[in-house]
Amino acid sequence: MDGRNTMIRAASARKKRAGSNRIANEAGWKCFSGLIALIALAFAIPGALKSESIAVRHVEGISYGFLVLRTAEGKVIAYGDQAQDVHGSRVESRLTFRFKDGSFYQETTEYSERRQFRLLKDHVVQKGPSFKHPMESSIDVPSGTVSVRYKEDNGQEKFLKKHLSLPSDLANGITTTLLKDLRPGAASTTVSYLAVTPEPQLVKLVITPADTENFSFGGHTFKTTRYVLKVDIGGVKGVMAKVIGKQPPDRYCWILAGQHPAFIKYQGQFEQGGPAWRIELASPLHEGELQSPAGKK
Repeated sequence: MDGRNTMIRAASARKKRAGSNRIANEAGWKCFSGLIALIALAFAIPGALKSESIAVRHVEGISYGFLVLRTAEGKVIAYGDQAQDVHGSRVESRLTFRFKDGSFYQETTEYSERRQFRLLKDHVVQKGPSFKHPMESSIDVPSGTVSVRYKEDNGQEKFLKKHLSLPSDLANGITTTLLKDLRPGAASTTVSYLAVTPEPQLVKLVITPADTENFSFGGHTFKTTRYVLKVDIGGVKGVMAKVIGKQPPDRYCWILAGQHPAFIKYQGQFEQGGPAWRIELASPLHEGELQSPAGKK
């Protein structure tokens, strides 16, 4: 009987060892397969896109314009303006929107236009119920300092400050200005962009002229170039963003074509995960018009 029990125990031990070896082999194969997949993914990812500084073709000047902000469906949600001052080769621009629900958005940008456009500073404030993530961010390119103050989903306020090596072709706050100065006939142009989500992350912004569209004004027809602005995260992060549906949606900007390029309208997100809004030119109403039936509409 003892001998039989010994044989049973030995057989059981061999069975357990065989099972353990099978599990180990399966785990090893999974790890090997994962390694092969990562290697294949690395070879599949294209080389980093080369960005470029945009040469100044049209010198910016002092300007002031009225704007309206609409949803993608055309509903007016905010009114705003853009003011621009020039001090030698340095330009200061301020874009402001005041929302009907009390929300507020403002971006103040400082850049130089000596031969090439160079961003110097960019400061953004977004707050109120129209924004999922209230935030204030500052970019100082010469010092490489980036600071972000934001609120988490639980309402707790956070502050982070980082020192980064920021490229000279950073396009934050000056994208529409750059669009007016792109090389004629360029199939696409790539510039750098610092996405604040709220963690700062350098990405590429690929600008492509999609097509030419007509619009009419006062019985005359004008042509605009519709540009597509696509965010390229790059690397494994970029591939994974596409796989899990986190790739930022494209943005669009319409620029008057011809010898006098000018901003017409823009459509895109103001924040990650937010809705697409449309910026359009607007004209103010005189006080007398406000009292008229046409003004009340």
